[in-house]
Amino acid sequence: MRKRSYRSRAVAVTAAAALLGIVGTAGCDAVGGNEAAPTGSTSRSKPSTKPTPAWDLSPNSIAAVGDSITRAFDACEALSDCPKVSWATGTDAKVNSLALRLLGKAGAAQRSWNYAKTGAQMAELDDQISQAATRKPELVTVLAGANDACQPTVAAMTPVPEFRAQFEDAMSTLREASPKTQVFVASVPDLKRLWSIGRTSEASKRLWKLGICPSMLADPDDLGAASTSRRDSVQDRVKEYNAVLEDVCAKDKLCRFDTGAVYKYRFATAQLSTVDWFHPSTSGQKLLAEMAYRVVTAPKPADLKLPTG
Repeated sequence: MRKRSYRSRAVAVTAAAALLGIVGTAGCDAVGGNEAAPTGSTSRSKPSTKPTPAWDLSPNSIAAVGDSITRAFDACEALSDCPKVSWATGTDAKVNSLALRLLGKAGAAQRSWNYAKTGAQMAELDDQISQAATRKPELVTVLAGANDACQPTVAAMTPVPEFRAQFEDAMSTLREASPKTQVFVASVPDLKRLWSIGRTSEASKRLWKLGICPSMLADPDDLGAASTSRRDSVQDRVKEYNAVLEDVCAKDKLCRFDTGAVYKYRFATAQLSTVDWFHPSTSGQKLLAEMAYRVVTAPKPADLKLPTG
């Protein structure tokens, strides 16, 4: 059974709904605006139908939710968030964040907000979206799920049904507060590729021993059956999480998934932080911004042409 203990916030979310703006094009009146029906007409007017929401290619405000990737953790200094280089809302021109690309420098400073939290799992997304809704964002970006797989053991990873319920709850919270806010959802990165390319560096392996994503990165040189099975289990879980993100997003007409672009990208060490060899570097943040921008500004999802590395 889905747990919704945090639904005690329903009153606050409902109140926020009254404040939120609307994105997209407005539909025309199905019966001809304010014109009266012909006198003496015996035909009945057809019931009005809601128009299909239109995707706005240039949203005017952005709120970001998710985990340490969106906080740009370890991108600048050790053990620190560096939101100025965040792919979603950063202000650093070298990264050229999604906010800078869509809103410009002044707009990004005034109308973009970062509610992501380092260490957050999918269970925390509902709280973050509740906070983001108070800003009336025209676009919400979502990048979450890596921490659900990066656990001390395989058994501790978030079960897929729970992950689905948590994401559905977060989307429901947003829809209750702002029915026409657009949503961009990024896929969970390929954690096994992190292991594959990072294990070639002695520096990275020393850092991983501090406890970075142990379900995948523990004992990086161990190629035995048990360790291989453990890594494969994490890899399979990430794939399942991405399938959930895609499925839930597809049921919402104003949600776009990245078609697995972040997961599929064959990133190299240049896109990884030299602080922990796990989080994106500024180069990696720039790449994420480019992928997101292409998804958000594509006239149709079928038109997407995303980098694969």
